[in-house]
Amino acid sequence: MTRLKLGPLADDRPVKLTVELPAPVHRDLIAYGAALAAETGSDAVTPEKLVAPMLARFMASDRGFVRRRNGKAV
Repeated sequence: MTRLKLGPLADDRPVKLTVELPAPVHRDLIAYGAALAAETGSDAVTPEKLVAPMLARFMASDRGFVRRRNGKAV
């Protein structure tokens, strides 16, 4: 089985943010949380807990963003 991109989630102090998601994205987040729970042997992860690590992983893998954040010319 292919491993998921996210591993166990850190228990960190959250900042509240309200967003609207399309229903298919919400369903996919629920399915991803269940898959992550099955892979890590933990409880199902709610969509609210998945969004931040997914966004962080996305931004960390965006080379252009990383260069700009580090003050290097793109």
